[in-house]
Amino acid sequence: MTNPSALSNTVSVGPQLSMDDLVALGAQGFTSVINNRPDDEEPGQISSTDLEMAARAAGLDFHHIPIRGLPHAEAVSAVGEVLKSDAANNGRTIMFCRSGMRSAACWAMAQRFAGADADHLRAAAAAAGYDLSRLPL
Repeated sequence: MTNPSALSNTVSVGPQLSMDDLVALGAQGFTSVINNRPDDEEPGQISSTDLEMAARAAGLDFHHIPIRGLPHAEAVSAVGEVLKSDAANNGRTIMFCRSGMRSAACWAMAQRFAGADADHLRAAAAAAGYDLSRLPL
């Protein structure tokens, strides 16, 4: 992974993380990882269990909140709770899925439920390289 794309001052998003990425992200000041990829989405994918062990060894909190397709209410709620907790503890969160798109959409939906402006969320996602113009916010 190159540099993750910032959605806000405390949340960034990107594609699939490797074990080495987790160490680098911890060194960059991230405190929490949200994995939005379901296990076995594609052959050779690192399991969430292995990623969790590596994340915790790097000093990162780890949350596996899998999403297939458009983020569902349970995932949006769970992501919102993690982000709220991380923000309360001055944490920085990296979210990922295969490309980062599901993670960006879930972040935007969680922020919208918390009262954020839809146009601001779409603009932040666009600045990070994710087109959420068709996402119902």
